[in-house]
Amino acid sequence: MQRKALILTDGKAGHENQSKAFARALGLDFDVAETRFKSAFHKALSYLLDRLGVNTQSLFEVRAPLPPECAAVIGTGSGTFYAAKTLARRLGTKCGVVLYPRGYRMSTFDCILAPEFDRPRPAPNVVQIPVNLVANDEAFYAAGTEAFLARHTPSGKPAVAVIVGGPNKCAAITAEWMKERLERIFAETPDAEHWVTTSRRTPPDVEAVVESFPFDYRLIYSKDRFNPIPAFVKLARTLYVTAESTGMISESCTFGTAEVRVLDNLNPGRHKFRRFVEDLERGGYVNGSRKVDLSAQFAKARGLLGL
Repeated sequence: MQRKALILTDGKAGHENQSKAFARALGLDFDVAETRFKSAFHKALSYLLDRLGVNTQSLFEVRAPLPPECAAVIGTGSGTFYAAKTLARRLGTKCGVVLYPRGYRMSTFDCILAPEFDRPRPAPNVVQIPVNLVANDEAFYAAGTEAFLARHTPSGKPAVAVIVGGPNKCAAITAEWMKERLERIFAETPDAEHWVTTSRRTPPDVEAVVESFPFDYRLIYSKDRFNPIPAFVKLARTLYVTAESTGMISESCTFGTAEVRVLDNLNPGRHKFRRFVEDLERGGYVNGSRKVDLSAQFAKARGLLGL
């Protein structure tokens, strides 16, 4: 029987997908259980109790039955770190987490898969990775490309694709900024076919600017929820992504063959989004066609988890 991991999710799709990607990279099937701290106070208390070596299930709820055994407990994000460590001990197995569990005792996690932009302290149980994990596989991209080609027939010219995100606490995106960037892209690539997709975070005035340009293929998320990104990743020669879209940048730098370029809409200052892009630039993954290979990191993680 295939051994399974127990994935703990905080309900955030981005976190859950990274846990699933980690489990698949470890060669494990998985069950998923949602976990929640009982309150903000209980979460704050978890940091103190963990420092004291106390791991108790009384601080959180698990909204699914626990398996009698599992190969590992996996969690991504601060809502899962304490629960993952606690339940791994209860089940007599090991604990692997994604993202850096700052504030908790690092040495008592069996494996920490930490993004380089978090600047984790080197330790035997810390495995650094340059991107966020992506749960997709080749079958996902094949199906997505087939669906895209049923909607759009490429002309045969090289494709230049643009993925437009939206503002967050570290990034802004305005109609004027978008117009300037698209004008530059069209001016620099006159012999290409141009594709674009917006996202759920794209403001309406920015979507209006996108609609005003003569794209050969255009997806406006507020009007059509189809996902063309798998095809963009697999088919485009050059792929532009707004800088705050770390998940899309990670995906573009991991799969396909496109040269990835980042449209810098980040606010001034030093923050993790800036560090993330700069690290990828230095590695040749951004403004270059080098792709991320995590096989060595996953091999180390399997060893740490005894798999």
